[in-house]
Amino acid sequence: MNPVKKIFRFYYDGFRNMSSWGKKVWIIILIKLFIIFAILKLFFFPDFLKRNFENETQRSEYVLDQITPTYNSYD
Repeated sequence: MNPVKKIFRFYYDGFRNMSSWGKKVWIIILIKLFIIFAILKLFFFPDFLKRNFENETQRSEYVLDQITPTYNSYD
């Protein structure tokens, strides 16, 4: 049997045999994860690059300047 299929069956059987209390807890956890990753991203993490730069070339130059260190010639 395929290892991925074994892992899937393990979790599938575990969730299928879970009590109703456990299923409710997992639903709450999934709702919280959705709120954290989907909703909060829309409101608190705007797309900085699209807002401040017009095309992909400008965006890539900005990112390259930010992630590569610049050294002074005086050092």
